Amino acid sequence: MRRSGAPHVATPSLGAVNRISARIAAINESATLKVDAKAKALKAAGRDVISYAAGEPNFATPPNIVEAAQRALADPKNYRYTPAAGLPELREAVAAKTLRDSGLAVEPSQVLVTNGGKQSVYQSFQTILDPGDEVLVPTPYWTTYPEAIALTGATQVDVFAGADQGYLVTVDQLEAARTERTKVLLMVSPSNPTGAVYPAERIREIAEWAEGHGLWIIADEIYQNLVYDGERAVSVVEAHPAIADRTILVNGVAKTYAMTGWRVGWMVGPADVIKAAGNLQSHLTSNVNNVAQLGAVEALGGPQDAVAEMLAAFDVRRKSIVAELSKIPGFSVPTPKGAFYVYADVSGLLGTEFGGVTPTSSLELADLMLEQADVAAVPGEAFGPSGYLRFSYALADDALFEGAQRLQRLFGA
Repeated sequence: MRRSGAPHVATPSLGAVNRISARIAAINESATLKVDAKAKALKAAGRDVISYAAGEPNFATPPNIVEAAQRALADPKNYRYTPAAGLPELREAVAAKTLRDSGLAVEPSQVLVTNGGKQSVYQSFQTILDPGDEVLVPTPYWTTYPEAIALTGATQVDVFAGADQGYLVTVDQLEAARTERTKVLLMVSPSNPTGAVYPAERIREIAEWAEGHGLWIIADEIYQNLVYDGERAVSVVEAHPAIADRTILVNGVAKTYAMTGWRVGWMVGPADVIKAAGNLQSHLTSNVNNVAQLGAVEALGGPQDAVAEMLAAFDVRRKSIVAELSKIPGFSVPTPKGAFYVYADVSGLLGTEFGGVTPTSSLELADLMLEQADVAAVPGEAFGPSGYLRFSYALADDALFEGAQRLQRLFGA
């Protein structure tokens, strides 16, 4: 019995020794969201921070989509549970979009509507990977892929292509990385973080190679409608239709329609895979918000004028940021063909003193930029090797230009 007034020392129970599971404790916070949150916190504290960190359009969602959601909100039937796999009308709209933009005819039963693209990425890996499997991941890669792969017990195998290759991997590189444990190839075109778009012939070669070795492809096509200079993001299933039975397409409305907060994405794939992923989702989240789903129906099937206007604005910003960053000694800035990012090779700046600080990594360089110039960008460590910075140009024109001017002054351009 403890004496009155004596300090209480808690004795941990066996169940409390490891409060968090090892697999969840190993997850890293999204680096892009972390940098953006830090920039917003500094702004809230009174700093005039310009952030190139967040991957979301600064435009408002087009009015026709908002109006469709307002109509949906007034209908009581949307206050109830609906099928976990998605509203029938949205699954039909996604099937139509898949045929239109990815060249693949699918049934609505081959579509699973998810809470944003991130959930579709997570569920795709969970559905087809087992511990011990390997996933070939062209690098640089989006920050969420490693965590989603690790949660399956599978192993990520990076296949790196730098600025000298236009950030595009080759079949020879993929073959060199393949082992008997390789099960999945991840393909992302246009790419986050690089904005690289794979040419149709390279896509065909890669798809044929994957089919020849019995691999699955998970193709993230979230940026497929954001391309420039007459380019077209050709889907693996269009370039090589025979791979369709071993391909999962991941997509959503977030980027093309400025609907990041609406949280509507989807998976498209073989019926058995989509059924299995739907079973997982039935226990994970059930149906996506009905109002958001009906907004997505309007986005996919309604007028596309606003999309064209946003794309034109992105194109102007793309050219501006490439031109301005290229003026900085030590910056190598390939011109992106898609998405709304530039991925600058800044290895030439490392080891040089700026304002009393000598950065030796892109992480340290990003900290230097934030502290001395009030400019936030995401360091390459978030996407693979050090030595790079990702800049999103999905921000207002004046802020985009001012941020680049600050960096030119900081680095002596």
